[in-house]
Amino acid sequence: MKESKVKNLTGPESETLGFKSSLSQVEEVGTGTNRIINWCKEWELPEPEFGISGSSLFARFRKDILTEEYLREIGLNERQIKAVFYVKEKGKITNKEYRKMCNTSERTATRDLTDLVVRDILEQIGITGKGTSYTLKTPQRRQRTARTNSGLI
Repeated sequence: MKESKVKNLTGPESETLGFKSSLSQVEEVGTGTNRIINWCKEWELPEPEFGISGSSLFARFRKDILTEEYLREIGLNERQIKAVFYVKEKGKITNKEYRKMCNTSERTATRDLTDLVVRDILEQIGITGKGTSYTLKTPQRRQRTARTNSGLI
């Protein structure tokens, strides 16, 4: 278990699932926390945060990997983070909407949106021009792209 992920979780924790186990049970299994972390990665969820309270171990799971913290961690700029949250709320974004929202040039908007597509965060709908928009890429499509790029399909 990574030490940086262990926190003393007290008080109300949002998005906490009912995962609770005694420390002795975790020690018996030995690799339980590592398996949980691997499952989260496999299901494209953020790594859980583990905490200890008394003799109990708690795991906090988040539903959405596209959190502000994660987007910063992978190196997105402020405009791109703003765009991801816009798409999460509205369902899609166009180059024109991006330019207006971020007060930026067409070239910068195109470069930023293309980068989000390359990173498998957004999916481009349409080829080019006025009809082109960008939506969130679903985890299933991301997995398909990864398998295609690795030669598995």
